[in-house]
Amino acid sequence: MGVPAFFRWLSRKYPSIIVHCVEEKGKECNGVRIPVDTTKPNPNEVEFDNLYLDMNGIIHPCTHPEDKPAPKNEDEMMVAIFEYIDRLFNIVRPRRVLYMAIDGVAPRAKMNQQRSRRFRASKEGVELAEEKHRMREEIIQRGGYLPPEEIKERFDSNCITPGTEFMDNLAHCLRYYIADRLSNDPGWKNVTVFLSDASVPGEGEHKIMDFIRRQRGTPNHDPNTHHCLCGADADLIMLGLATHEPNFTIIREEFKPNKPRPCALCGQMGHEIKECQGTAREKKGEHDEFAETMPVSEQEFIFIRLCVLREYLARELTMASLPFPFDFERSVDDWVFMCFFVGNDFLPHLPSLEIREGAIDRLVNIYKTVVHKTGGYLTQNGYVNLERVEMIMQAVGVAEDNIFKKRKEDDESFKRRQKEKKKRMKLEQQGPAYLTTGQFAPHALGRRGQPEPVHNARHQAFNMRMQNMEQHNRDAAQSLKAMMRNSGNSSAGPSNSSESRGVKRPADDSDSEPEPEDNRAHAVVKERSEY
Repeated sequence: MGVPAFFRWLSRKYPSIIVHCVEEKGKECNGVRIPVDTTKPNPNEVEFDNLYLDMNGIIHPCTHPEDKPAPKNEDEMMVAIFEYIDRLFNIVRPRRVLYMAIDGVAPRAKMNQQRSRRFRASKEGVELAEEKHRMREEIIQRGGYLPPEEIKERFDSNCITPGTEFMDNLAHCLRYYIADRLSNDPGWKNVTVFLSDASVPGEGEHKIMDFIRRQRGTPNHDPNTHHCLCGADADLIMLGLATHEPNFTIIREEFKPNKPRPCALCGQMGHEIKECQGTAREKKGEHDEFAETMPVSEQEFIFIRLCVLREYLARELTMASLPFPFDFERSVDDWVFMCFFVGNDFLPHLPSLEIREGAIDRLVNIYKTVVHKTGGYLTQNGYVNLERVEMIMQAVGVAEDNIFKKRKEDDESFKRRQKEKKKRMKLEQQGPAYLTTGQFAPHALGRRGQPEPVHNARHQAFNMRMQNMEQHNRDAAQSLKAMMRNSGNSSAGPSNSSESRGVKRPADDSDSEPEPEDNRAHAVVKERSEY
Protein backbone atom coordinates (compact mmCIF):
# COMPACT_ATOMS: atom_id res chain seq x y z
CA MET A 1 0.00 0.00 0.00
CA GLY A 2 2.52 2.59 1.10
CA VAL A 3 1.88 6.33 1.35
CA PRO A 4 -0.13 7.88 -1.51
CA ALA A 5 1.68 10.65 -3.45
CA PHE A 6 4.75 10.43 -1.20
CA PHE A 7 7.14 9.12 -3.86
CA ARG A 8 5.95 11.71 -6.42
CA TRP A 9 6.54 14.52 -3.94
CA LEU A 10 9.95 13.13 -2.94
CA SER A 11 11.18 12.69 -6.53
CA ARG A 12 10.15 16.24 -7.43
CA LYS A 13 11.66 17.86 -4.35
CA TYR A 14 14.89 15.82 -4.42
CA PRO A 15 15.35 14.79 -8.08
CA SER A 16 18.97 13.61 -7.68
CA ILE A 17 17.93 10.57 -5.65
CA ILE A 18 16.51 8.90 -8.81
CA VAL A 19 18.89 7.06 -11.17
CA HIS A 20 17.86 4.87 -14.10
CA CYS A 21 19.20 1.32 -14.01
CA VAL A 22 21.62 0.09 -16.67
CA GLU A 23 20.71 -3.44 -17.72
CA GLU A 24 22.66 -5.85 -19.90
CA LYS A 25 20.58 -8.02 -22.21
CA GLY A 26 21.23 -11.62 -23.11
CA LYS A 27 22.32 -12.42 -26.66
CA GLU A 28 21.27 -15.09 -29.14
CA CYS A 29 23.66 -17.04 -31.35
CA ASN A 30 22.37 -19.58 -33.87
CA GLY A 31 19.04 -19.76 -32.08
CA VAL A 32 20.67 -20.41 -28.69
CA ARG A 33 20.18 -17.80 -25.94
CA ILE A 34 23.39 -16.82 -24.15
CA PRO A 35 22.72 -15.59 -20.59
CA VAL A 36 24.37 -12.54 -19.07
CA ASP A 37 27.59 -13.17 -17.15
CA THR A 38 26.77 -11.76 -13.71
CA THR A 39 30.30 -12.38 -12.44
CA LYS A 40 31.49 -9.29 -14.31
CA PRO A 41 31.47 -5.85 -12.63
CA ASN A 42 28.12 -4.14 -12.28
CA PRO A 43 27.36 -1.88 -15.30
CA ASN A 44 25.75 0.65 -12.90
CA GLU A 45 29.26 1.32 -11.49
CA VAL A 46 28.07 0.38 -7.99
CA GLU A 47 28.81 -2.96 -6.33
CA PHE A 48 26.01 -4.19 -4.08
CA ASP A 49 26.54 -6.65 -1.25
CA ASN A 50 23.02 -7.67 -0.23
CA LEU A 51 19.81 -7.87 -2.27
CA TYR A 52 16.43 -8.14 -0.51
CA LEU A 53 13.28 -9.10 -2.45
CA ASP A 54 9.79 -8.36 -1.15
CA MET A 55 8.31 -11.28 -3.08
CA ASN A 56 4.65 -10.19 -2.95
CA GLY A 57 5.58 -7.20 -5.11
CA ILE A 58 6.86 -9.73 -7.67
CA ILE A 59 4.13 -12.37 -7.37
CA HIS A 60 1.17 -10.08 -8.06
CA PRO A 61 2.37 -8.48 -11.36
CA CYS A 62 3.58 -11.89 -12.62
CA THR A 63 0.32 -13.76 -11.91
CA HIS A 64 -2.20 -11.17 -13.12
CA PRO A 65 -0.39 -8.44 -15.12
CA GLU A 66 -2.23 -5.35 -16.32
CA ASP A 67 -0.24 -4.42 -19.44
CA LYS A 68 0.22 -7.82 -21.10
CA PRO A 69 -1.66 -11.12 -21.53
CA ALA A 70 -2.05 -13.10 -18.31
CA PRO A 71 -0.32 -16.50 -17.91
CA LYS A 72 -2.47 -19.42 -19.02
CA ASN A 73 -1.71 -21.73 -16.12
CA GLU A 74 0.23 -21.99 -12.88
CA ASP A 75 3.38 -23.28 -14.59
CA GLU A 76 3.65 -20.11 -16.71
CA MET A 77 3.19 -18.02 -13.55
CA MET A 78 6.14 -19.74 -11.89
CA VAL A 79 8.32 -19.25 -14.99
CA ALA A 80 7.38 -15.54 -15.07
CA ILE A 81 8.40 -15.19 -11.39
CA PHE A 82 11.75 -16.91 -12.07
CA GLU A 83 12.45 -14.62 -15.05
CA TYR A 84 11.64 -11.54 -12.96
CA ILE A 85 14.09 -12.64 -10.23
CA ASP A 86 16.76 -13.37 -12.86
CA ARG A 87 16.33 -9.89 -14.28
CA LEU A 88 16.68 -8.24 -10.87
CA PHE A 89 19.74 -10.34 -10.07
CA ASN A 90 21.27 -9.31 -13.40
CA ILE A 91 20.77 -5.60 -12.63
CA VAL A 92 21.89 -5.59 -8.96
CA ARG A 93 24.43 -8.50 -8.94
CA PRO A 94 24.75 -9.01 -5.16
CA ARG A 95 28.03 -10.46 -3.93
CA ARG A 96 27.13 -11.72 -0.45
CA VAL A 97 23.44 -12.21 0.40
CA LEU A 98 20.15 -12.73 -1.46
CA TYR A 99 17.13 -12.60 0.87
CA MET A 100 13.63 -13.53 -0.43
CA ALA A 101 10.71 -12.74 1.88
CA ILE A 102 7.08 -13.75 1.23
CA ASP A 103 4.31 -12.26 3.36
CA GLY A 104 3.34 -14.61 6.18
CA VAL A 105 0.46 -14.33 8.61
CA ALA A 106 -0.14 -10.58 8.85
CA PRO A 107 -0.89 -8.50 11.97
CA ARG A 108 -4.50 -7.85 12.88
CA ALA A 109 -4.49 -4.33 11.39
CA LYS A 110 -3.24 -5.71 8.07
CA MET A 111 -5.90 -8.43 8.10
CA ASN A 112 -8.66 -5.87 8.56
CA GLN A 113 -7.27 -3.77 5.74
CA GLN A 114 -6.97 -6.77 3.40
CA ARG A 115 -10.50 -7.90 4.20
CA SER A 116 -12.03 -4.50 3.45
CA ARG A 117 -9.92 -4.16 0.30
CA ARG A 118 -11.00 -7.56 -1.02
CA PHE A 119 -14.68 -6.95 -0.30
CA ARG A 120 -14.45 -3.63 -2.12
CA ALA A 121 -12.66 -5.23 -5.09
CA SER A 122 -15.34 -7.94 -5.30
CA LYS A 123 -18.14 -5.36 -5.23
CA GLU A 124 -16.45 -3.22 -7.91
CA GLY A 125 -15.94 -6.33 -10.07
CA VAL A 126 -19.67 -7.14 -9.97
CA GLU A 127 -20.57 -3.52 -10.81
CA LEU A 128 -18.11 -3.52 -13.73
CA ALA A 129 -19.58 -6.76 -15.11
CA GLU A 130 -23.10 -5.29 -14.95
CA GLU A 131 -21.93 -2.09 -16.66
CA LYS A 132 -20.24 -4.08 -19.44
CA HIS A 133 -23.40 -6.15 -20.00
CA ARG A 134 -25.59 -3.03 -20.19
CA MET A 135 -23.20 -1.23 -22.58
CA ARG A 136 -22.98 -4.33 -24.80
CA GLU A 137 -26.75 -4.50 -25.15
CA GLU A 138 -27.02 -0.78 -25.97
CA ILE A 139 -24.30 -0.96 -28.64
CA ILE A 140 -25.83 -4.06 -30.26
CA GLN A 141 -29.27 -2.39 -30.31
CA ARG A 142 -27.75 0.62 -32.12
CA GLY A 143 -26.35 -1.72 -34.77
CA GLY A 144 -22.73 -1.69 -33.60
CA TYR A 145 -20.33 -4.59 -33.89
CA LEU A 146 -18.73 -6.25 -30.90
CA PRO A 147 -16.67 -9.45 -30.83
CA PRO A 148 -18.33 -12.42 -29.12
CA GLU A 149 -17.90 -12.41 -25.37
CA GLU A 150 -15.33 -15.01 -24.32
CA ILE A 151 -15.57 -16.81 -21.01
CA LYS A 152 -12.02 -16.86 -19.61
CA GLU A 153 -10.81 -18.50 -16.45
CA ARG A 154 -9.81 -15.60 -14.25
CA PHE A 155 -6.98 -16.05 -11.76
CA ASP A 156 -8.22 -15.45 -8.22
CA SER A 157 -5.61 -13.23 -6.57
CA ASN A 158 -7.08 -14.06 -3.14
CA CYS A 159 -5.08 -17.29 -3.24
CA ILE A 160 -1.91 -15.20 -2.71
CA THR A 161 -2.50 -15.61 1.02
CA PRO A 162 -0.62 -17.65 3.66
CA GLY A 163 -1.99 -21.17 4.01
CA THR A 164 -3.27 -21.68 0.45
CA GLU A 165 -2.20 -24.44 -1.91
CA PHE A 166 -0.81 -21.90 -4.37
CA MET A 167 1.60 -20.45 -1.80
CA ASP A 168 2.77 -23.94 -0.81
CA ASN A 169 3.48 -24.78 -4.47
CA LEU A 170 5.28 -21.46 -4.88
CA ALA A 171 7.58 -22.20 -1.92
CA HIS A 172 8.49 -25.61 -3.40
CA CYS A 173 9.15 -24.05 -6.83
CA LEU A 174 11.35 -21.33 -5.33
CA ARG A 175 13.44 -23.93 -3.48
CA TYR A 176 13.96 -25.80 -6.74
CA TYR A 177 14.83 -22.52 -8.52
CA ILE A 178 17.41 -21.56 -5.85
CA ALA A 179 19.05 -25.00 -5.95
CA ASP A 180 19.26 -24.87 -9.75
CA ARG A 181 20.84 -21.40 -9.82
CA LEU A 182 23.35 -22.22 -7.07
CA SER A 183 24.44 -25.28 -9.06
CA ASN A 184 24.51 -23.88 -12.59
CA ASP A 185 24.90 -20.07 -12.49
CA PRO A 186 28.46 -18.86 -11.67
CA GLY A 187 27.09 -15.48 -10.49
CA TRP A 188 25.28 -17.25 -7.60
CA LYS A 189 28.31 -19.27 -6.53
CA ASN A 190 29.46 -17.17 -3.56
CA VAL A 191 26.02 -15.79 -2.63
CA THR A 192 24.21 -16.91 0.53
CA VAL A 193 20.48 -17.28 -0.21
CA PHE A 194 17.72 -16.98 2.42
CA LEU A 195 14.09 -17.88 1.69
CA SER A 196 11.43 -16.84 4.21
CA ASP A 197 8.19 -18.31 2.86
CA ALA A 198 4.56 -17.80 3.91
CA SER A 199 4.92 -20.19 6.85
CA VAL A 200 7.00 -17.56 8.71
CA PRO A 201 4.68 -14.92 10.27
CA GLY A 202 5.04 -11.26 9.46
CA GLU A 203 5.03 -9.08 6.37
CA GLY A 204 7.89 -9.45 3.91
CA GLU A 205 9.28 -5.94 4.40
CA HIS A 206 9.22 -6.31 8.19
CA LYS A 207 11.06 -9.63 8.00
CA ILE A 208 13.69 -7.96 5.81
CA MET A 209 14.14 -5.12 8.29
CA ASP A 210 14.48 -7.56 11.18
CA PHE A 211 17.19 -9.41 9.23
CA ILE A 212 19.11 -6.15 8.62
CA ARG A 213 18.92 -5.17 12.31
CA ARG A 214 20.15 -8.59 13.39
CA GLN A 215 23.06 -8.34 10.97
CA ARG A 216 23.97 -4.93 12.42
CA GLY A 217 24.12 -6.51 15.86
CA THR A 218 26.65 -9.19 14.91
CA PRO A 219 30.29 -8.55 15.94
CA ASN A 220 31.67 -9.10 12.42
CA HIS A 221 29.24 -6.68 10.72
CA ASP A 222 30.74 -4.45 8.03
CA PRO A 223 29.33 -0.90 8.38
CA ASN A 224 30.10 -0.22 4.70
CA THR A 225 27.74 -2.98 3.51
CA HIS A 226 25.74 -1.79 0.51
CA HIS A 227 22.09 -2.87 0.74
CA CYS A 228 19.58 -2.97 -2.12
CA LEU A 229 15.88 -3.54 -1.44
CA CYS A 230 13.33 -4.30 -4.17
CA GLY A 231 9.81 -3.00 -3.54
CA ALA A 232 7.29 -0.48 -4.84
CA ASP A 233 5.83 0.72 -1.51
CA ALA A 234 6.75 4.27 -0.55
CA ASP A 235 7.05 3.35 3.12
CA LEU A 236 10.16 1.30 2.22
CA ILE A 237 11.93 4.66 1.92
CA MET A 238 11.11 5.45 5.55
CA LEU A 239 12.10 1.95 6.67
CA GLY A 240 15.41 2.30 4.81
CA LEU A 241 16.11 5.62 6.51
CA ALA A 242 15.20 4.15 9.89
CA THR A 243 17.98 1.52 9.56
CA HIS A 244 20.56 4.37 9.58
CA GLU A 245 22.66 2.41 7.09
CA PRO A 246 24.91 4.81 5.11
CA ASN A 247 24.65 2.79 1.89
CA PHE A 248 21.04 1.85 1.20
CA THR A 249 19.37 1.75 -2.23
CA ILE A 250 15.84 0.85 -3.30
CA ILE A 251 15.14 -0.60 -6.75
CA ARG A 252 11.62 -0.38 -8.17
CA GLU A 253 9.80 -0.29 -11.49
CA GLU A 254 9.60 3.09 -13.16
CA PHE A 255 6.05 4.37 -13.01
CA LYS A 256 4.74 5.66 -16.35
CA PRO A 257 1.32 7.31 -16.05
CA ASN A 258 -1.47 7.25 -18.64
CA LYS A 259 -0.55 3.90 -20.16
CA PRO A 260 -2.94 3.01 -23.02
CA ARG A 261 -5.29 0.15 -22.20
CA PRO A 262 -7.65 -1.69 -24.55
CA CYS A 263 -11.40 -1.28 -24.30
CA ALA A 264 -13.03 -4.01 -22.19
CA LEU A 265 -15.82 -4.46 -24.78
CA CYS A 266 -14.23 -4.33 -28.25
CA GLY A 267 -10.57 -4.82 -27.28
CA GLN A 268 -9.42 -1.79 -29.31
CA MET A 269 -7.04 0.92 -28.12
CA GLY A 270 -7.74 4.65 -27.93
CA HIS A 271 -10.98 4.79 -25.94
CA GLU A 272 -12.57 3.62 -22.71
CA ILE A 273 -15.60 1.43 -22.18
CA LYS A 274 -17.93 4.43 -21.77
CA GLU A 275 -16.84 5.86 -25.14
CA CYS A 276 -17.13 2.59 -27.10
CA GLN A 277 -19.20 2.94 -30.31
CA GLY A 278 -18.98 -0.65 -31.53
CA THR A 279 -17.05 0.14 -34.73
CA ALA A 280 -15.30 -2.61 -36.67
CA ARG A 281 -11.68 -3.31 -35.78
CA GLU A 282 -9.03 -1.93 -38.08
CA LYS A 283 -6.88 -4.34 -40.03
CA LYS A 284 -3.45 -4.88 -38.47
CA GLY A 285 -0.82 -5.95 -40.95
CA GLU A 286 -1.22 -6.86 -44.58
CA HIS A 287 -3.00 -10.12 -43.76
CA ASP A 288 -4.22 -9.11 -40.27
CA GLU A 289 -1.41 -11.16 -38.77
CA PHE A 290 -1.03 -8.77 -35.79
CA ALA A 291 -4.68 -8.93 -34.78
CA GLU A 292 -4.20 -10.84 -31.53
CA THR A 293 -0.99 -9.14 -30.45
CA MET A 294 -1.03 -6.55 -27.66
CA PRO A 295 1.53 -3.74 -27.58
CA VAL A 296 3.93 -4.61 -24.75
CA SER A 297 6.88 -2.52 -23.63
CA GLU A 298 9.41 -3.94 -21.20
CA GLN A 299 9.25 -2.33 -17.80
CA GLU A 300 12.32 -0.31 -16.83
CA PHE A 301 13.78 -0.03 -13.32
CA ILE A 302 15.10 2.90 -11.30
CA PHE A 303 17.34 3.23 -8.24
CA ILE A 304 16.33 5.40 -5.25
CA ARG A 305 19.59 6.34 -3.52
CA LEU A 306 18.87 6.89 0.15
CA CYS A 307 22.47 8.01 0.72
CA VAL A 308 21.75 11.07 -1.45
CA LEU A 309 18.44 11.60 0.36
CA ARG A 310 20.33 11.61 3.66
CA GLU A 311 22.53 14.41 2.32
CA TYR A 312 19.44 16.40 1.33
CA LEU A 313 17.92 15.90 4.79
CA ALA A 314 21.20 16.82 6.52
CA ARG A 315 21.15 20.12 4.66
CA GLU A 316 17.48 20.77 5.44
CA LEU A 317 17.28 19.61 9.07
CA THR A 318 20.49 21.21 10.34
CA MET A 319 19.58 23.91 12.88
CA ALA A 320 21.83 26.50 14.46
CA SER A 321 21.96 27.71 18.07
CA LEU A 322 20.11 24.74 19.54
CA PRO A 323 19.93 24.46 23.35
CA PHE A 324 21.15 20.84 23.02
CA PRO A 325 23.74 19.11 20.77
CA PHE A 326 22.58 18.46 17.22
CA ASP A 327 22.36 14.76 16.29
CA PHE A 328 21.58 14.10 12.61
CA GLU A 329 20.51 10.47 13.14
CA ARG A 330 17.91 11.46 15.73
CA SER A 331 16.62 14.27 13.50
CA VAL A 332 16.15 11.64 10.73
CA ASP A 333 14.09 9.57 13.18
CA ASP A 334 11.97 12.65 13.93
CA TRP A 335 11.49 13.28 10.19
CA VAL A 336 10.32 9.70 9.64
CA PHE A 337 7.98 9.99 12.64
CA MET A 338 6.44 13.23 11.35
CA CYS A 339 5.83 11.61 7.95
CA PHE A 340 3.41 9.22 9.69
CA PHE A 341 1.02 12.16 10.20
CA VAL A 342 0.45 12.36 6.42
CA GLY A 343 -0.65 8.70 6.34
CA ASN A 344 0.77 5.21 6.26
CA ASP A 345 -0.40 1.63 5.76
CA PHE A 346 -2.64 1.53 8.82
CA LEU A 347 -2.71 5.20 9.87
CA PRO A 348 -5.06 7.67 8.16
CA HIS A 349 -3.62 11.11 7.57
CA LEU A 350 -4.78 14.16 9.52
CA PRO A 351 -7.56 16.09 7.70
CA SER A 352 -5.45 19.24 7.44
CA LEU A 353 -2.29 17.50 6.18
CA GLU A 354 -2.16 16.51 2.52
CA ILE A 355 1.12 15.70 0.78
CA ARG A 356 -0.12 17.37 -2.41
CA GLU A 357 -0.58 20.60 -0.42
CA GLY A 358 2.98 20.57 0.96
CA ALA A 359 2.16 19.04 4.33
CA ILE A 360 5.63 17.57 4.90
CA ASP A 361 7.34 20.91 4.24
CA ARG A 362 4.90 22.56 6.64
CA LEU A 363 5.64 19.98 9.33
CA VAL A 364 9.40 20.42 8.89
CA ASN A 365 9.09 24.21 9.23
CA ILE A 366 6.97 23.83 12.37
CA TYR A 367 9.44 21.29 13.77
CA LYS A 368 12.41 23.60 13.23
CA THR A 369 10.52 26.42 14.94
CA VAL A 370 9.19 24.46 17.92
CA VAL A 371 12.27 22.32 18.60
CA HIS A 372 13.90 25.26 20.39
CA LYS A 373 11.03 25.18 22.92
CA THR A 374 10.80 21.39 23.30
CA GLY A 375 14.33 21.09 24.65
CA GLY A 376 15.03 17.85 22.77
CA TYR A 377 14.03 15.50 19.99
CA LEU A 378 10.61 13.88 19.54
CA THR A 379 11.85 10.27 19.55
CA GLN A 380 14.55 8.30 21.33
CA ASN A 381 15.38 4.62 20.69
CA GLY A 382 11.95 3.97 19.22
CA TYR A 383 9.98 5.71 22.00
CA VAL A 384 7.99 8.93 21.49
CA ASN A 385 7.99 11.90 23.87
CA LEU A 386 4.27 12.78 23.81
CA GLU A 387 4.68 16.17 25.52
CA ARG A 388 6.96 17.39 22.72
CA VAL A 389 4.66 15.92 20.07
CA GLU A 390 1.78 17.82 21.65
CA MET A 391 3.61 21.10 21.05
CA ILE A 392 3.98 20.19 17.37
CA MET A 393 0.26 19.36 17.14
CA GLN A 394 -0.71 22.65 18.75
CA ALA A 395 1.31 24.52 16.13
CA VAL A 396 -0.42 22.49 13.39
CA GLY A 397 -3.79 23.37 14.93
CA VAL A 398 -3.03 27.09 14.72
CA ALA A 399 -2.46 26.78 10.95
CA GLU A 400 -5.50 24.55 10.30
CA ASP A 401 -7.95 27.43 9.74
CA ASN A 402 -5.81 28.93 6.99
CA ILE A 403 -5.33 25.47 5.43
CA PHE A 404 -9.07 24.79 5.27
CA LYS A 405 -9.80 28.31 3.92
CA LYS A 406 -7.23 27.91 1.16
CA ARG A 407 -8.56 24.46 0.32
CA LYS A 408 -12.09 25.86 -0.03
CA GLU A 409 -10.86 28.69 -2.25
CA ASP A 410 -8.99 26.22 -4.44
CA ASP A 411 -12.09 24.02 -4.77
CA GLU A 412 -14.26 26.96 -5.76
CA SER A 413 -11.67 28.15 -8.26
CA PHE A 414 -11.45 24.65 -9.75
CA LYS A 415 -15.25 24.38 -10.09
CA ARG A 416 -15.35 27.82 -11.73
CA ARG A 417 -12.66 26.85 -14.24
CA GLN A 418 -14.46 23.59 -15.02
CA LYS A 419 -17.72 25.48 -15.60
CA GLU A 420 -16.02 27.94 -17.95
CA LYS A 421 -14.32 25.06 -19.76
CA LYS A 422 -17.66 23.29 -20.34
CA LYS A 423 -19.19 26.52 -21.61
CA ARG A 424 -16.25 27.09 -23.95
CA MET A 425 -16.40 23.53 -25.27
CA LYS A 426 -20.14 23.86 -25.86
CA LEU A 427 -19.60 27.02 -27.92
CA GLU A 428 -16.86 25.32 -29.92
CA GLN A 429 -19.15 22.40 -30.69
CA GLN A 430 -21.93 24.72 -31.86
CA GLY A 431 -19.57 26.50 -34.24
CA PRO A 432 -19.95 30.06 -35.62
CA ALA A 433 -23.40 31.58 -36.02
CA TYR A 434 -23.09 31.98 -39.81
CA LEU A 435 -20.93 30.29 -42.45
CA THR A 436 -20.65 31.19 -46.11
CA THR A 437 -21.58 28.59 -48.70
CA GLY A 438 -20.60 27.77 -52.23
CA GLN A 439 -17.15 28.59 -53.56
CA PHE A 440 -16.08 30.55 -50.46
CA ALA A 441 -17.33 28.04 -47.87
CA PRO A 442 -14.65 26.70 -45.49
CA HIS A 443 -13.33 23.23 -46.25
CA ALA A 444 -11.48 20.74 -44.06
CA LEU A 445 -7.74 20.41 -44.56
CA GLY A 446 -6.70 17.48 -46.74
CA ARG A 447 -10.09 17.23 -48.41
CA ARG A 448 -9.86 15.18 -51.58
CA GLY A 449 -12.95 16.54 -53.31
CA GLN A 450 -12.29 19.65 -55.42
CA PRO A 451 -14.50 22.74 -54.88
CA GLU A 452 -17.15 23.56 -57.43
CA PRO A 453 -15.98 25.92 -60.19
CA VAL A 454 -17.35 29.49 -60.35
CA HIS A 455 -19.18 30.13 -63.61
CA ASN A 456 -20.27 33.70 -62.87
CA ALA A 457 -18.24 35.57 -60.26
CA ARG A 458 -20.57 38.59 -60.23
CA HIS A 459 -23.61 36.40 -59.61
CA GLN A 460 -21.79 34.54 -56.82
CA ALA A 461 -20.81 37.79 -55.11
CA PHE A 462 -24.39 39.09 -55.45
CA ASN A 463 -25.80 35.96 -53.77
CA MET A 464 -23.31 36.30 -50.91
CA ARG A 465 -24.31 39.92 -50.33
CA MET A 466 -27.98 39.03 -50.36
CA GLN A 467 -27.40 36.27 -47.81
CA ASN A 468 -25.48 38.67 -45.58
CA MET A 469 -28.28 41.23 -45.88
CA GLU A 470 -30.94 38.67 -45.00
CA GLN A 471 -28.96 37.53 -41.99
CA HIS A 472 -28.52 41.15 -40.88
CA ASN A 473 -32.26 41.80 -41.24
CA ARG A 474 -33.13 38.71 -39.20
CA ASP A 475 -30.75 39.77 -36.42
CA ALA A 476 -32.21 43.28 -36.41
CA ALA A 477 -35.77 41.92 -36.24
CA GLN A 478 -34.92 39.66 -33.33
CA SER A 479 -33.27 42.50 -31.41
CA LEU A 480 -36.28 44.74 -32.07
CA LYS A 481 -38.70 42.11 -30.78
CA ALA A 482 -36.59 41.66 -27.66
CA MET A 483 -36.54 45.43 -27.11
CA MET A 484 -40.32 45.65 -27.47
CA ARG A 485 -40.84 42.79 -25.01
CA ASN A 486 -38.58 44.50 -22.48
CA SER A 487 -40.41 47.81 -22.87
CA GLY A 488 -43.76 46.04 -22.44
CA ASN A 489 -42.62 44.37 -19.25
CA SER A 490 -41.36 47.66 -17.82
CA SER A 491 -44.64 49.47 -18.60
CA ALA A 492 -46.60 46.82 -16.67
CA GLY A 493 -44.85 47.89 -13.43
CA PRO A 494 -45.98 50.62 -11.03
CA SER A 495 -46.36 54.06 -12.61
CA ASN A 496 -44.71 55.96 -9.75
CA SER A 497 -41.37 54.12 -10.17
CA SER A 498 -39.00 56.67 -11.64
CA GLU A 499 -36.08 54.20 -11.73
CA SER A 500 -37.80 51.76 -14.11
CA ARG A 501 -38.94 54.54 -16.49
CA GLY A 502 -36.58 55.60 -19.27
CA VAL A 503 -35.91 59.28 -20.00
CA LYS A 504 -35.30 60.26 -23.61
CA ARG A 505 -32.35 62.53 -24.25
CA PRO A 506 -32.86 65.66 -26.32
CA ALA A 507 -31.47 65.65 -29.83
CA ASP A 508 -28.74 68.15 -28.98
CA ASP A 509 -27.25 65.81 -26.35
CA SER A 510 -26.78 62.96 -28.76
CA ASP A 511 -23.08 62.22 -29.20
CA SER A 512 -23.57 60.03 -32.27
CA GLU A 513 -23.04 61.45 -35.75
CA PRO A 514 -25.94 61.58 -38.25
CA GLU A 515 -26.10 58.36 -40.21
CA PRO A 516 -25.46 58.63 -43.95
CA GLU A 517 -28.18 57.87 -46.42
CA ASP A 518 -28.62 54.14 -47.14
CA ASN A 519 -27.95 53.65 -50.87
CA ARG A 520 -27.91 49.87 -50.77
CA ALA A 521 -31.35 49.55 -52.41
CA HIS A 522 -30.18 51.65 -55.40
CA ALA A 523 -27.05 49.51 -55.68
CA VAL A 524 -29.11 46.33 -55.73
CA VAL A 525 -31.43 47.63 -58.44
CA LYS A 526 -28.44 48.73 -60.51
CA GLU A 527 -26.73 45.31 -60.22
CA ARG A 528 -29.96 43.54 -61.22
CA SER A 529 -30.30 45.72 -64.27
CA GLU A 530 -26.65 45.02 -65.22
CA TYR A 531 -27.10 41.32 -64.70
